[in-house]
Amino acid sequence: MTNDSNTSGLAGMDQSRMISGAAGGALLLLGLRKRGVLGLGLAAVGGYLAYRAATGNDPVMAAAGLGGGAVATKPIFVEHSVVIDRPAQQVYDYWRKLENLPQVMSHLESVTALDEKRSRWVAKAPLGTHVEWEAEIVNDKPGQRIGWHSLPGATVDNAGSVQFEELPNGGTRVHVALSYRPPAGPLGAAVAKLFGEEPSQQIAEDLQKFKSAFEGGSKN
Repeated sequence: MTNDSNTSGLAGMDQSRMISGAAGGALLLLGLRKRGVLGLGLAAVGGYLAYRAATGNDPVMAAAGLGGGAVATKPIFVEHSVVIDRPAQQVYDYWRKLENLPQVMSHLESVTALDEKRSRWVAKAPLGTHVEWEAEIVNDKPGQRIGWHSLPGATVDNAGSVQFEELPNGGTRVHVALSYRPPAGPLGAAVAKLFGEEPSQQIAEDLQKFKSAFEGGSKN
């Protein structure tokens, strides 16, 4: 492993701990303000996340005999479709220029093309934080499909594809399939969902926004 890979991996772990710490602190405060079982539960989850962020250890996993450090999580699979009243090639051309995507996808802050296949992505995360990663296009069929996966060291390990199916009426069915591992594991995914920033709902909302923006004006 190269020094660059080590640096990327450490940066990914630092971002994960930062997100975990921010979520933990917010849940701890929210739990302390509430009463009853719900307040105790929120405070417990918040304290757990805050401890893990501060120490880099996972007491739950350690107690289970699985080690106290980060562990691999099962990927979460998400897919959504939307029909856009525009030709498939036109929709593909707009999507393929990746810098366009933050204009119509609210969870993205920026996408920067590094070369013909590689790009750097910055996305919003819970509580005002953000995550970033580099991705590579591995399957590109103009007017039909774009497939990608994240590169080693990504904070959000992800892979997926977007397909552009031409319909008889001249429209396009855009189908997005995404597999990802949340930055703070399954608990991090639950916390993100609690704050309304869970990727499956983001993708559904952003595809509707993409449809409205694309059909509402001329896209080049």
